[in-house]
Amino acid sequence: MCGGQGTRLDADVEKPLFRVDGEPMVDRVIAALEASRIDRVYAVVSPHAPETAARVDCPTVETAGEGYVADLQAALADQRIDEPVLTVAADLPLLDGEAVDEALDAHESGSLTVAVPTFLKSALGVSVDVRFVHEGEEVAPTGVNVVGDGPDETVVRDDARLAVNVNRREDAEIAERLSR
Repeated sequence: MCGGQGTRLDADVEKPLFRVDGEPMVDRVIAALEASRIDRVYAVVSPHAPETAARVDCPTVETAGEGYVADLQAALADQRIDEPVLTVAADLPLLDGEAVDEALDAHESGSLTVAVPTFLKSALGVSVDVRFVHEGEEVAPTGVNVVGDGPDETVVRDDARLAVNVNRREDAEIAERLSR
């Protein structure tokens, strides 16, 4: 998912093209997916990210850019994409193939939300924009999900690779430090 506006980041480039340790975040995420056991990668783009659409070296799915949920629904309507499907936000620069495979291993059926404890995000110093309680623990979604037909499940991982979403400049600085 790489078609958002990225207004909170306040950057001179589209959010997916924002560089962490010298490499655009979208390239880092695609490399993580290619290092996993995923067999096909599609970049879900929008009019908000034309340079990202031109840059990615994989098939794209064009959406209207009306928000994450609307864009995800549009992508799932694409005839090339079958459920269940792994969705990954382009703002996870620490993601790697192993973390992707661990998310896939956690999926049994239906849909899966991968979350991290909010205390981990706070300990790392990164922003927490969305939070919810799962089995008595406050958690935050990571931007890694499996969308399928059936009941929704949540799995919680105490993993910095999943905890650092770059939404603000401060998040980018932390991602930069941790990527080294």
